[in-house]
Amino acid sequence: MNKYYFRKPKGEIVKDILLWLAIGGAVAVAASSPYFGMNLIKYFLKNKKHKAKSTNNAFWRLYKQGCITLERKNHQSYISLTEEGRRRAGMYQINDLAIKKPKQWDKKWRIVIFDIPHRNRFVREVLRGMLKQLGFRLLQKSVWVHPFPCKEEIDLVRSLFGLTVEELRLIIAQDMGESATLKKIFHLSQ
Repeated sequence: MNKYYFRKPKGEIVKDILLWLAIGGAVAVAASSPYFGMNLIKYFLKNKKHKAKSTNNAFWRLYKQGCITLERKNHQSYISLTEEGRRRAGMYQINDLAIKKPKQWDKKWRIVIFDIPHRNRFVREVLRGMLKQLGFRLLQKSVWVHPFPCKEEIDLVRSLFGLTVEELRLIIAQDMGESATLKKIFHLSQ
């Protein structure tokens, strides 16, 4: 068997680092030792199966690209994502994005409306595809509906595309008038 069989590609290591920092926020690693770099890599590798050299290279590449910052305060080093790092991490998170179905429906509708200028037509088209992928249904032109909580998912989509609240808005409504058809589509009890 090839000894490199279990080694992840560079892009996968970068993805893991960005997602790890996105989930964990700023990470503090003891830096009192001259072996700080290796301590940092060991910290990241604790539950991962990456090669130390590849991980080290990925960290420094992300640092040079302006995706992470390294700060030292009181013999402690902190690693955190920059705005560019959060944007790139969001792109990786978007692939796994899904709206969880609660055990019981709270009888509220989540309505997403958007008004994206024509010059950003590509963003509009991708956003429509993303809403479909998340399980939203088209109610009217640029108005989409879903029965389950999805604020975090919509916030992530808004952030990823660089949209403002005015361009992509989430409304939670108790009553939408006649909604029997939607209840049937989403398999909700009447």
